[in-house]
Amino acid sequence: MMATAAAAANLPCLPQTWKANNPKGRHKVITWERKTKSPSLTACYCSLSETSPLFRAAKHTIDFAFDDVDIIEERTLISVIGCQRLQGEESIIQEKLVLSMADQLVFMVTENQYKRGLEGSIPVVIESLNWLETAEEIDDLFLGDAEVWRRPSIGHADPLGGDFPLVTSEGHNILDLIFTSPIASLAEVAESLEKVDGVVEHGVVSKFPCKAIVASESGLSIVDNIPTNAVGGV
Repeated sequence: MMATAAAAANLPCLPQTWKANNPKGRHKVITWERKTKSPSLTACYCSLSETSPLFRAAKHTIDFAFDDVDIIEERTLISVIGCQRLQGEESIIQEKLVLSMADQLVFMVTENQYKRGLEGSIPVVIESLNWLETAEEIDDLFLGDAEVWRRPSIGHADPLGGDFPLVTSEGHNILDLIFTSPIASLAEVAESLEKVDGVVEHGVVSKFPCKAIVASESGLSIVDNIPTNAVGGV
């Protein structure tokens, strides 16, 4: 269901300047808890490390959370995180944990990130041991539709990640599944990846129910997802 920005009265607040104020490569997550007499929004740019307050909060239920994502699929609102280079101790695993704990979740995107027939890449967190076997299996799954590159820690490298492949704070590698044609279904991609041995996590986020705030030159619109024929969970 589409609505104008006026419909945001049902939400505690709408951060009108969230995109302009977001440092490049950082995820802005805003949580709202009803436990206080005066509910308020708390915003932070965070690495989501195990010592961060937001990660510790994930051990308990988060009532309300905002997150900006890289791309988002129309209608289903299935989205992708982690496409940008990770900063510091940022973690796809920990970010998805936080999102999974939220009772209410709102994604924030610009209109060019909200579309059908998505293009781009999906990050896949894999075990470092025998990573090449995992990469080859993923490559076979999406043969003709995507390329698989191991993400380097610095600069640009060959498909194998060069001499300095990225190692996450959990000790894993990241593969970038780079699609050369439009992605027909993020849900199907996620389902296929989860069946591959060695895959620890991926950047596809599927949460029902949730909302998306879509920013355009004409203002903000709020979209609800339609939970039909979609994979549940985060």
